[in-house]
Amino acid sequence: MLPYNEPARKRGLTAIDGALMLMIVLLMVQMWLLVSTLEGYLAGHHDVVVPGAVISGLLFTACGGLLLFVLRLDREAKARRKPPST
Repeated sequence: MLPYNEPARKRGLTAIDGALMLMIVLLMVQMWLLVSTLEGYLAGHHDVVVPGAVISGLLFTACGGLLLFVLRLDREAKARRKPPST
């Protein structure tokens, strides 16, 4: 059986928690951006649509990258817990 590595487990959980909190902040900013862009568009400022869409796409890409990071950390943690097959 593999030895239980408590410091490595805590580092992994801290990284996952930090990434999830950053995703929450980025999604809140993205929602704010959507509301403000839509408000500007409905007020007749049609020049705000393209920059808002581009920045929203970048935020979406960042959240997707963080999700992949969290999934990779989780997969590595599960692989470390499994005993080697004989």
